[in-house]
Formats: sequence, structure tokens, C-alpha cells
Amino acid sequence: MSRIFLVILGFVALVAGAYFTLRILGQTIPIQLYAIGVFNGLIVGAFYALMALGLSLILNLSGVINFAHGGFLAIGAYLAYTLIPFVGFWGALVIAPFLTAIIGLGIERVLIRRLYGRDPLYSLLLTFGLAYMIEDGIRAIWHAQSLPYQIPSVLTTSLSKEFFFLTGYRVFMVVLVAVAVGALFLILNRTRLGMRIRAGTLDLDTVAVLGVNVRLLRNLNFGLGIFLAGLAGALGAGQLGLSPTIGTNLIMPSFVVIIVGGLGSLPGTLLGGLLIGVASGITSAYYSPASEATIYVMMALILLLRPRGLLGEEGRLQ
Repeated sequence: MSRIFLVILGFVALVAGAYFTLRILGQTIPIQLYAIGVFNGLIVGAFYALMALGLSLILNLSGVINFAHGGFLAIGAYLAYTLIPFVGFWGALVIAPFLTAIIGLGIERVLIRRLYGRDPLYSLLLTFGLAYMIEDGIRAIWHAQSLPYQIPSVLTTSLSKEFFFLTGYRVFMVVLVAVAVGALFLILNRTRLGMRIRAGTLDLDTVAVLGVNVRLLRNLNFGLGIFLAGLAGALGAGQLGLSPTIGTNLIMPSFVVIIVGGLGSLPGTLLGGLLIGVASGITSAYYSPASEATIYVMMALILLLRPRGLLGEEGRLQ
């Protein structure tokens, strides 16, 4: 609970600190423009966090640097697009992440499992190539052009005339991401599978000695991480647009989120996603060309001050 409190405190401190810093520098700050930047950043940060939590789950237990995570996000988005005419938006939102996770389970059994215990560079190279294969496969099946992604009309209207940017779908996305993150932490802290995953991240050999099927544990953990990617894809397509590169554009910021939050810390990953997203959103509201650079500047500053990340564990990968 203390780390969750730090996540909330860090987020509030960034929003307030950025506002008063701009005031001190003599910048005129229309509150509406600032609110647009914060809320847009919150949406982007929610996607970064959802992506990075899945990446972090897989990295923490299996030591796999999953560069194909963005590809799985794209699979989730395109599966949802395909399912919408048959089961509607709400049905697709539920089914697509599970189908994506099933695909991930199969890939883990066929490809990823062979690299456990080896240098992480092998998994990086494999998943890097797999990401290109997924992207080309999507182009072959659904073609290269962007596709229309239908969301319910009730979610497309603005909730307020003053804050016209605050649409029902944007609020729904933030709420659903919060629910998904809360459910993930509940699973990790209250279920037998979650407790085994947490124990495995600390000492997998001891977990194996105690009789836990480590192969199955890694497989289910990988599937859980891919489920989060599929959910992010099914949600994000309605906001970011549906194209074969939808996941490619999010993968590098997601790795930055893990580094900023700290390796081995899921609360740190959540905090990193929110901080990076909101900082990028505020910067974009005032000087859009610098929004992407802000992500890497923040990473550099945090690593200079705290090399293990905000909530990272000392020597996590040594």
C-alpha cells in the first residue's frame, strides 16, 4: 500500500510542480490548455503503464526482453476490429484480449521457452524479429492502410462544453485501465498464481524446489502479460487509430517507463507510465515538437539521480 501511495503522490506532485514551474517562469497558463495537456497525458500514460506492466511481468519472472509486445498489442486491436461486426464493441473488448493471450501462450511454448536461462540478448533478438513478422502478417491479412474502428456513439460525445476534449470514450479508457491495473495487483497479491509469480521473481530456483511447475508458471505469466497488451490494443485503437504500426509507436516509451519506474517494481512501472505520459502531454500542449524528447530527458535525469529507477530494486538483474 505504501508504494501505491507513492504512485499517487508522485503523480500529483508532477502535475502541481509543472503548473507552478510554468508560473514562476512567467508563462501565461490558460487552465483549459493545461487541463487538456494533463488529461491527454493521462490517457497516453495509462497506455504506457498498461503496456509496460505486461512487459515488466514477463521480464521480472522469465528474464525475457519482449520486443514483440507492441506486435501483440496490434494483434489485440485487429482481432477486436474483426470481432466488432459479430459481437459488438463490448463483446470484442472482452474476447480480443483473451484470444491475444492464447496466441501468446502458443508462441511462448514454441519459441520463447527455448531461451529461458540464456543471455537476455537472445530473447531480444528473437522477439525483435518476431515483431517484424507480426507486423508483416497484419499487413498481409488486414492490408497496410488504416482501418475505421467503431466505438459506441454514446462514448463519442463530450461530457462538458468547457472541457470539450473530455469525451466519454477517453474517460472510459482511463477508468478501464485503472480497473485492469487494480485487478492485476489483486491477482498478484490475493491468488495462488499471483503469489507464485511474485515468489518466482525473487527466487525461481527455490520455487521449483518447492514443487511448483515452473514451465507452467512462466507460460501463464507470459499469457497474463500478453493479455494486458491485447487489452491495450483493443482500447487504444479507438483513440490512436488502427494501423499495423500501432504497437511499434508505443514499444520504446514502454521500455522507458520500466527504466524510469525501476526494474522489478510493478508499482514503479505504474508510476513511471503516469509520470512520462503526463509530462509528455503537458509539453505537447505548450510546445508539441518537444513532447517525445521529454520522455528521454526525464529518463536521463532520473537515472542520473537514481540509477535503479524511482522504485527499483538494487541489483535486480545482476
